[in-house]
Amino acid sequence: MKILSIQSSVAYGHVGNSAAVFPLQRLRHEVWPVLTVHFSNHTGYGAWRGPLLAPTDVADVIAGIADRGVLGTADAVLSGYQGDPAVGAVILDAVAQVKAANPDALYCCDPVMGDVGRGMFVRPGIPEYLRDTVVPRADIVTPNQFELEFLAGRTTDTLDDLLAAVDTVRATGPRHVLVTSVLHGDLPAGHLDVVAVSDTGAWAVTTPLLPISPNGGGDVTAALYLAHLATTGSPETALERTTNSIFAVLEATLAAGTRELQLVAAQDAIADPPTRFTARRLR
Repeated sequence: MKILSIQSSVAYGHVGNSAAVFPLQRLRHEVWPVLTVHFSNHTGYGAWRGPLLAPTDVADVIAGIADRGVLGTADAVLSGYQGDPAVGAVILDAVAQVKAANPDALYCCDPVMGDVGRGMFVRPGIPEYLRDTVVPRADIVTPNQFELEFLAGRTTDTLDDLLAAVDTVRATGPRHVLVTSVLHGDLPAGHLDVVAVSDTGAWAVTTPLLPISPNGGGDVTAALYLAHLATTGSPETALERTTNSIFAVLEATLAAGTRELQLVAAQDAIADPPTRFTARRLR
């Protein structure tokens, strides 16, 4: 595939496009990375340097791709953290241009806004903008459980609660929803679920909960799920491949004792996903 990926970038470490591009390339996809920021490192360190690109600059880069006559050949658009509604508007305009030329093109939105324990970590107004304007335009959304609860306006203590929340979000527009970091009362201690829902059904993969939460994991997850779903057409297969690859990356990161994802070290598990964990059908 050819994927237009509009996200942040860091020189050191792996978040945003610096997390998504390499895994997609290892899966043999062509990626056109458009940067929204270019920082020295991710903001989780508490200090960083580098520019936040103006929305007009982001739009100019996309316009330059269009000038080459290739924007309409993109098979998918991928976006992650959106720190400003003006950047969101640029992304949605790019999606509209791509879909006008290729109605089968997919838009995958990772609605980054917050997480359990941290709460919302984006600017005020961004969560509502994502919920009301961006998510309804997406074909695929990949929230974590905390973000899903905000998008759906309800809590999810059980799997049935979670599926009901996903149905609420899907009713606004997205055909496919992948929910990460799912915790509920029916899980064995020390485990979590990743859940995929589409028109054809719902599936979950259960993995051990590793004592690690590096930045960028959601960015890699969204990229891999988009790629596997688009190439296989199977949410079940995409869920299994994505979860197995991510777990291998996290294991390698834990073993290395670093806070940065070990994408290079674990690249074979990205290119050829293990088969350690299998999906179970929920409905």
